[in-house]
Amino acid sequence: MSQAENKELILKNLGNNIKKIRQKNGISQEELAFRTNSARNFIGCIERAEKAPTIITLCRIALALNVKVSTLVKNID
Repeated sequence: MSQAENKELILKNLGNNIKKIRQKNGISQEELAFRTNSARNFIGCIERAEKAPTIITLCRIALALNVKVSTLVKNID
């Protein structure tokens, strides 16, 4: 697997994890954006694997979803 393919897979898994947890908790993208001081569009881009969040953003998302960062990156190899 190439480095680009690996990056794409990592971002897809991360985005899917965030989306699943967000939806499970009944939180909209808009609400998550508000809780993380981000734009709603940016949250959507992360969930669709179009943007790579910084570690600070990951921490804010985890805090807003009341999970550990490790939960967001689970199953990412």
